[in-house]
Amino acid sequence: MPNIKSAKKRLITSEKARQGNKSVKSRITTTRGKFYAAVAGDDKAAAQTAFDAFCSALDMGVKRGAIKKNNANRRKSRAALRLNAASAA
Repeated sequence: MPNIKSAKKRLITSEKARQGNKSVKSRITTTRGKFYAAVAGDDKAAAQTAFDAFCSALDMGVKRGAIKKNNANRRKSRAALRLNAASAA
């Protein structure tokens, strides 16, 4: 436990940030799983809806600073490749 006042404040703020990042990352993971499940199925409309939700969650993560911009762009690109491969097959 910190003894210095500024260190105590930093502990509190970093814990708030950790909880916020955890929430955002959990949402990203959940939507990714739903997207993969939708792609594995044969319903293209459901897959497109899940893809949109996944991209939205990634954009929210970037906006809140939980993940970096290039990380989100890479994940969206790979998800789009999966979506297009499933649509073509």
